[in-house]
Amino acid sequence: MTALEFLYRTVPGRACLKILTRPGLSRAAGRFLDTRASKFLIAPFVKSAGIDLTEFDADNFTCFNDCFTRKIKPGLRPADLSPGALISPCDGLLSVYKIDRDTVLPVKQSRFTLPALLDNDPVWREFAGGTALVFRLCVENYHRYCYMDSGVKNDDVFIPGRLHTVRPIALETVPVYTENSREYTVIDGEHLGSFVQMEVGALLVGRISNHLTGSGRVEKGAEKGTFLYGGSTIIALLSENTAKIDDIYTENSSKGMETPVKYGQKIGKITEIFNERERIK
Repeated sequence: MTALEFLYRTVPGRACLKILTRPGLSRAAGRFLDTRASKFLIAPFVKSAGIDLTEFDADNFTCFNDCFTRKIKPGLRPADLSPGALISPCDGLLSVYKIDRDTVLPVKQSRFTLPALLDNDPVWREFAGGTALVFRLCVENYHRYCYMDSGVKNDDVFIPGRLHTVRPIALETVPVYTENSREYTVIDGEHLGSFVQMEVGALLVGRISNHLTGSGRVEKGAEKGTFLYGGSTIIALLSENTAKIDDIYTENSSKGMETPVKYGQKIGKITEIFNERERIK
C-alpha cells in the first residue's frame, strides 16, 4: 500500500489527512522548502521526476523551492502571440469541457459545479454555454504560468480551503477542486473578451504566487505567477463562441483522456466574434 492509498483509503489515514491538509501545515512545509536546509532534497527530486536541468537556469539554487520554481532558459517556452491563437497558460495535462447552465464538470473522479468552484460568485453565469479548460500540472512540470490574452485584469479573489493532492486517488474520495485553496481573476481580454484564470493549490502547495494581485494591464504570454511545491491545477473559463479548441483536445477529452500541453503553446483559435463586436462599436 502506498502512502497516498493509506491516506485516502483507510480510516486512520483519513484522520491523518485532516491534519496534513490544513493550510497552516502546508505553509510550514513551504517555509522549510524555502530554507538552505532543504537543498538536500533537490538531487533526489530531479532524478525521480526525470527533469533535464540543462533546459533551466540552474546555477544558483539556494533551496528546494528555487529548483521547483526554476526559470526556463530564454526561447524554450515561446508563447504564440498571434492575435488569433488561443494559448495554454502552462505545462500540464489538458481536459476540455462544454459549460451548460448548472453543468457538473467531471475532472477525473471528482465533480463540481461552477458556482461551487467560484464560491458562488455570480460571475459564473457569464460563462454558461462557454468552455472550461482544466490544466493539471504534475510535480515534474514547469510550475510557472502565463496570461492567455492581453487586456486588463481585475483584483485577484482568494478562496481559502484545505489543500489536497490532485492525483486521481484523492479525486476518488474528496471534492478536491471545491475544498482546495484557490485564486482567480476575471480578465477583460483584448481578443477573448471576459474570461477567468484560476489557480488551484494542492497538497504542500501553500502558496499560489501571482505577481500582480490587484487590477492592471497584462500582456499575453507574460508570466502571471508560480506554484510552489506540489501538483497543481489551472482552470480557464471562456465565454460562449470566443474560441474553438483544436480537435485533438476535445476528442481526447470526450474519451476521458488528458492531453499534454506546454506553456504558451497554441491549443485553439480565438474566433472573430469578439473582435468584430469591438470593430462595430
